[in-house]
Amino acid sequence: MVNEWLVFSLVLLCIWFFVYLLLPRLRKEMLWVSFLTMPFGLIEPLFVPEYWNPPSLFNLVQHTGFDIESLIFCFSVGGIASVLYKGILGVEHKKTREKKCEMFHFLIVLVPVLLFILLHILTGLNPIYTASISMFAAAMLVLFGHPDWLKNIFVGGLLFTLLYFVFFLSIDLIFPGFVYKVWNLSAISGILVFSVPLEELMFAFTFGMFWSVIYAYLRGYRFKAK
Repeated sequence: MVNEWLVFSLVLLCIWFFVYLLLPRLRKEMLWVSFLTMPFGLIEPLFVPEYWNPPSLFNLVQHTGFDIESLIFCFSVGGIASVLYKGILGVEHKKTREKKCEMFHFLIVLVPVLLFILLHILTGLNPIYTASISMFAAAMLVLFGHPDWLKNIFVGGLLFTLLYFVFFLSIDLIFPGFVYKVWNLSAISGILVFSVPLEELMFAFTFGMFWSVIYAYLRGYRFKAK
């Protein structure tokens, strides 16, 4: 039996490698952000089965809630989302802040984590909504401190959403009915945009917003045209 979730994550990893080879000037950033993002795959037990119930290697998800595919997924989307905007529009970074301030700015990473935990405990929202709300809030916090990053944040979100949408459609063509088999559509809106759950696009947009600027924020950079 084919493991659709493994194929899903491995194809994303192939896209990551393609972008990595295509954009040598952004390789350091891709690796840096990918390894920062990968541990978020460990929160998968909060999404199973509330949001979905995917197949996994060795049936790890069903037995433990954890899986290898989520780590591959998070590694891949983190690196891609961080450089997609800069790669397509030719944006580069310019150092403007001393390194001694970097540790303070790492606190921004805790914002979506803490807000996600708070919303998960205090509300009955499906975890996909709490995750999206948390990333949107973090992006808005960054925007508050850097209002000149408005274009970077929203275009970054839109570009990643477009890529993710096309990718998802391709996977659905390979595995027809994958969404109905794996996603818990009765627990979310149930709205599909050409076979793609609306919540997946919401996740992609908010993730792309925050992750497109996270490296610049943490490293103390500003954006400049190439």
